[in-house]
Formats: sequence, C-alpha cells, structure tokens
Amino acid sequence: MSTFYLIVDIIAWILIVAGGLFAIIGSLGSLRFPDFWSRLHAASVTDSGGVILLLLGMGMHSGWNLITFKLFLIGAFLFITGPTSTHAVANAALVSGLKPPRQLRADLDKSDD
Repeated sequence: MSTFYLIVDIIAWILIVAGGLFAIIGSLGSLRFPDFWSRLHAASVTDSGGVILLLLGMGMHSGWNLITFKLFLIGAFLFITGPTSTHAVANAALVSGLKPPRQLRADLDKSDD
C-alpha cells in the first residue's frame, strides 16, 4: 500500500510544481508583455491554470479530509470568478475606449481611405 501513497505523492508534487511554474510564467508575462490586452491574458492564465493546479496538488497531498473539501471550494470559486472578473475588466477597458491592437489597426486603415 505504500507504493500507492508514493505515486499519489509524486503526482501531487508534479501538480504543485506545474502550478507554481504557471504562476511564475504568468507573472513574468504580466510584467513583460507590451499592452494591456496581453497582460490581461497572462493574468487570466495565471489565475485559471496556475492556481487550480496548485489547489489540486495540495488537495491530493492532504488526502481526503476537511482541508481537501475547503481547497475544492476555493478552486470552484476561483474557476467561476476568475474568467468572469477577467471578462469584466476587459469589457470595462473596451467601453472606456481602450481598443485591442487589431481593432486599432483596422480603424487606422479605415482613416487612411
């Protein structure tokens, strides 16, 4: 039975490391990307991918108990609110006049005519 726990532990650590890498890469993307829309995408990927992988890994590592249930609730909450908040921020930016690069280029091409 100890082989089973070793395999579960290895999978949990793989998920934790993968989630940490997603979070680090997304944070670097938020710092390095040139415009608002690219940065928003990097933050969304960090939120959706990185945090959920971290929570899955921590849930597997803790076993089946109340901690796992709480981690599941946090993950479900983030899974619902992360994309929703990203959409709300993107919509607010678009309504306020900040255009995505392609739309900006299309508007510039129309004004040249």
